[in-house]
Amino acid sequence: MPAPLILVLPGGGYSRVVTEKEGTPTVAWLRSLGWRAEVVEYPVGVRHPTPLRFVEERIAAERAAGTDLIGVMGFSAGGHLAGHVALAGSARPDFAVLCYPVVSMLLDTHRDSQDELLGASASDEQRRAVSLEHLVTPEAPPFFVWHTGGDQLVSVEHAHLLGAALAQYGVPHDLHVFAEGPHGLGFAVGRPAAAWKGLCEAWLEQWR
Repeated sequence: MPAPLILVLPGGGYSRVVTEKEGTPTVAWLRSLGWRAEVVEYPVGVRHPTPLRFVEERIAAERAAGTDLIGVMGFSAGGHLAGHVALAGSARPDFAVLCYPVVSMLLDTHRDSQDELLGASASDEQRRAVSLEHLVTPEAPPFFVWHTGGDQLVSVEHAHLLGAALAQYGVPHDLHVFAEGPHGLGFAVGRPAAAWKGLCEAWLEQWR
């Protein structure tokens, strides 16, 4: 049976996939913890549901190959995609780790990623349909989420909206908000938010 797997979805505003900062180093770290981990270079510059379908198919292929335990870890827009497949995918992971994620497509912040995924003329109904806080159900898998209060590009409100929805439906989750730090911190070396790695490592131990 294949070893447990974490699929890593870097950010990039749905216009690119930032593997060099949030992909390759993350895979190396997860492998050092004993996980099988791979970067998913999902399609960008395309409309919904193409990215979602791509990750669904990747998870389904892993399940078909016998992988029993699959998690996703996403950053920024990749965090939105990781959360989307965890909450609304036809093939869902067993857990999700979201790092400073885009959550709501109804907020004004990070409109670039919204426009890439949905188009600038998308209606509120279309935006709501892919906003993670409106997709949570009691059947959602466990989540680990972290963000910073100093994020000016993707407001910490995104993480709070998701946390509130997960709490409302009784979904197990860890939510960590660090006071300072801009968007796109990655491992947040030299900042208080660097503590997320240790917290996440401890959280992942429950899946061993």
